[in-house]
Amino acid sequence: MQVKGYMFTSNRKEHVPKFLQLGSSTLPAKTSTTDLSRALLSGNLATVPAGRPQSLTYGNGSPVHLSDAPASFRGRKRLREQSIPEDVKRQRFHSHRCETTVVNQVVPLPEERRYSFPGSIRSPLFRAHYVPDLTSCVPPLQDSLFPRPIETTLPVAKDKLSQQVLALFQACQQQTCDLNRKELCRTELQREIQRIFPQSRLFLVGSSLNGFGTRSSDGDLCLVVKEEPVNQKTEARHILSLVHKLFSTKLSTYIERPQLIRAKVPIVKFRDKVSCVEFDLNVNNVVGIRNTFLLRTYAYIENRVRPLVLVVKKWASFHDINDASRGTLSSYSLVLMVLHYLQTLPDPILPSLQKIYPESFDPTMQLHLVHQAPCTIPRYLSKNGSSLGDLLIGFFKYYATEFDWSHQMISVREAKAIPRPDGIEWRNKFICVEEPFDGTNTARAVHEKQKFDTIKGEFMKSWQILQEKKDLNRILPLRTTIQKR
Repeated sequence: MQVKGYMFTSNRKEHVPKFLQLGSSTLPAKTSTTDLSRALLSGNLATVPAGRPQSLTYGNGSPVHLSDAPASFRGRKRLREQSIPEDVKRQRFHSHRCETTVVNQVVPLPEERRYSFPGSIRSPLFRAHYVPDLTSCVPPLQDSLFPRPIETTLPVAKDKLSQQVLALFQACQQQTCDLNRKELCRTELQREIQRIFPQSRLFLVGSSLNGFGTRSSDGDLCLVVKEEPVNQKTEARHILSLVHKLFSTKLSTYIERPQLIRAKVPIVKFRDKVSCVEFDLNVNNVVGIRNTFLLRTYAYIENRVRPLVLVVKKWASFHDINDASRGTLSSYSLVLMVLHYLQTLPDPILPSLQKIYPESFDPTMQLHLVHQAPCTIPRYLSKNGSSLGDLLIGFFKYYATEFDWSHQMISVREAKAIPRPDGIEWRNKFICVEEPFDGTNTARAVHEKQKFDTIKGEFMKSWQILQEKKDLNRILPLRTTIQKR
């Protein structure tokens, strides 16, 4: 049956490609509190019973059966404008008298394929590029173009704190069904947007693909309309106004609350009723495509990286320091902070991939080649045998007592703390985190001393608590966190 642009076939199980199964477990979407507690204590998340699918009804009354969405998607309310700091305030932007027009651009439109990765853009250059069949490499995203994915193994957790970190990761990591929901939405939106911009491509980026996604992660979409840069203040805003109108009118049966936000990189925020996922859509912010695959490589070259990042993100969210719109840290900045810490240990757990493999992460590389990098880089063998628990305690200690916030900048590109630049981007900023490709400050939203002091205070308190008790529940309630996913 067809429901307003979405295609569904009843009584048929959708095939899940192998490359979407990377690092996922079989944890169902809905569990009881008792089962969660038992699974958390035993570390065996496979024993949790599956939840029942729920039935959704659209404008024409046709039911669509999907797995239960994470609880945090349901009833989510947007921030009120007055609660956002003035100089980072995002304002609703409406275009006037915008008609649905067809805009021809220069991105070559390939033969249609289902998935949104840059490798799906076919070109003679791509077909001629040789990718060696390496063993023990970062899992590829394209099973049709690369060797079969290598199964990822989880680190051994012997002590209580490490077991808690690992159990939380297994319970909350993004599942195949979560990614499939986002991909279905991307596929349908690309088809509709191409009626206006025939040669555009819509890419799923960010935590959904970089290996650090959770069950409650929002979706990030990048609409590429041409290979050349787009003026974000004028051209991108105009393009997004057309997309906003499309969402508000023709697609309103399954796209709700579309909002055009004026920011440094303007976006359209919306919720997809079918996937129950909140999305942010930008235009030609291609650095997001590049850093998605850089982070994906870091995520899979060492098996302690993903559990540690997920726990830090959940911890920051619980302590209300993970919201750039409210003057605290974005999830992207938090990921870079964890990677930087792992790079700066006496025996590093991560290297600088951009230094070791400059050709694989060339910021000028054509987009249809970007996804190849994770598939050609072998796993990193570190001499550091620290447990997940010790690494988590060390992370908090590093930012509580060792890192010089006033004079240093976090640089994953250099794999070390470097002196702050003198440019306006860094002036009067309390936290400086370098974007690995374009060199901007990903933590520029932290512009108030009170918020900065709060962030530092949380690092200090958590380090002191964990150092003494070594119980994750003391800084992050595990049962509540797992229920929220």
